[in-house]
Amino acid sequence: MPYRLLYIGLGLLAVAAIAFGIALNRPGDELVLPEEIEALSPNPGDLVPPQTSVEVDLPVAYRADIYIDDWLVTDVVFVEGTGVYRWSPSPQNPTITEWAPGEHTVRVVWDTISGLPDPGEYEWSFRVG
Repeated sequence: MPYRLLYIGLGLLAVAAIAFGIALNRPGDELVLPEEIEALSPNPGDLVPPQTSVEVDLPVAYRADIYIDDWLVTDVVFVEGTGVYRWSPSPQNPTITEWAPGEHTVRVVWDTISGLPDPGEYEWSFRVG
């Protein structure tokens, strides 16, 4: 008899765990990016530490301009073989030497290097805590 209660309890626990997992996996929470952006960091709405860097991954055949809080970033590090752009504030930067606490906006404007033009842009915000 005690084994039945144990099995019923474990079964109810398993059902509760599955229901909890389904409740947390809401389809509306998925990040939908433009086709040209393969990845980015930080994600829209993220709360990040002050030492965070901005990273945008585009297909290899694309070039981009990156704007942080409406300032064109001129010292972005671009890895040509991967299409990854990376930037973080530094004391040598002429416009942004460090992240101020609060919300920051990133805008990426891209186009193809050769072939048919494929211009576009994407903008998102994150918070520095």
